[in-house]
Amino acid sequence: MTTAPTRRRHDREILALAVPAFGALVAEPLFLMADSAIVGHLGTAQLAGLGIASAGLTTATATFVFLAYATTAAVSRRIGAGDRRAAVQQGVDGIWLALLLSVGVVALMLLLAPWAATSLGASPTALPYAVTYLRISALGTPAMLLVLAATGVLRGLQDTRTPLLVAIGGFTANLLLNLGLVYGAGLGVAGSAWGTVLAQTAMAAVYVLVVVRGARREGAGLRPDPAGIRACARAGGPLMVRTMSLRGVLLVATAVAARLGDTAVAAHQIAMALWGFLAFALDAIAIAGQAIIGRHLGAGDVPGTRAATRRMVEWGIGAGVLLGLLVVLARPLYVPLFTPDPLVQQQLSQVLLLAALTQPVGGVVFVLDGVLMGAGDGPYLARAMLATLAVFAPVAWAVPVLGGGLTALWWAMNLFMLVRAAFLAVRARGGRWLVTGAVRT
Repeated sequence: MTTAPTRRRHDREILALAVPAFGALVAEPLFLMADSAIVGHLGTAQLAGLGIASAGLTTATATFVFLAYATTAAVSRRIGAGDRRAAVQQGVDGIWLALLLSVGVVALMLLLAPWAATSLGASPTALPYAVTYLRISALGTPAMLLVLAATGVLRGLQDTRTPLLVAIGGFTANLLLNLGLVYGAGLGVAGSAWGTVLAQTAMAAVYVLVVVRGARREGAGLRPDPAGIRACARAGGPLMVRTMSLRGVLLVATAVAARLGDTAVAAHQIAMALWGFLAFALDAIAIAGQAIIGRHLGAGDVPGTRAATRRMVEWGIGAGVLLGLLVVLARPLYVPLFTPDPLVQQQLSQVLLLAALTQPVGGVVFVLDGVLMGAGDGPYLARAMLATLAVFAPVAWAVPVLGGGLTALWWAMNLFMLVRAAFLAVRARGGRWLVTGAVRT
């Protein structure tokens, strides 16, 4: 039984990490929401092109989000075991891995942009805008991968304030650059892409400075260590599979929406941007979970791990209820900001009701996902997400075949969240993920 003082201690720790993490986590969806609002006033075809491009671009970048997740878990374990220098060194190895991976990612994105946009179902009117945005935004990929890895280092060190400050600066720069380049310079969709690339690059430069200073202070090396880089890649492999499966779900949803017409995919793009914002808001508690759980397990504290997990799940459910209510009640205020098209507004309002229904479930999903990541339980997360994709994909593809619309697609999205929650809850109730020590073996 968790006592009131223990709950209060967990609450303080969760808040201290989760509140700053929220600001940092929502930076990327805020980028997309700002881009959607700015580009949406250029026209429906431009917004549809942005929707297709963002799905492809986010997939390419999010595939490597393990650079943040695996690094957070590994670094926090070292912190729990009392070895700060080794923790920072592991983080530096993760940053070098990010830079190496980004070279191939940029080349592939530049080469495959037309194929990717077509595969995602871009219409002839939306295709040129999608390709333009993809190719320009690809140049910001190295910066985004570096940001992911460096953010993981700081989270593992129990520092979520620095990522918050960087995110605030990045979002502000992105908004101002987009407005200036899209409208002031008249660059249209290309201006939106360039604005985001420049903002991402500035964020990466700040992170490099922070990590280098930290490494020198702890006496950690800055040169690439092949053995350390390989260890980071091995630890991140299962999480990469997990993330690719998750992105597979979102890509299938975008591809199905695209086949329902430009109006549907435009509404879907805005809904996904808002859904991503809500997901990252809930994931702030999960980020706290990654850092807290890794530290507890590194110190060999299994009862503390269990108690922290229970409390974070309670926080997740409560936050989900509040977010769901906010989505429903505030629709008249924010829907017109994204598009003047009444047909897009109508479809968007309908699917947002469905998205609001599963926010409490999402609270459980994101918290338990973060807890298991903090424990280094990547192989299970990979298997669970592959199974969830196998359930969701045929249901989603059946929507256009059976004559369903965007609302039917979002019912399938709700099914995806319920199945995912079931897999995570079953694992969390067991004990096989509770592996203690400075390194998970």
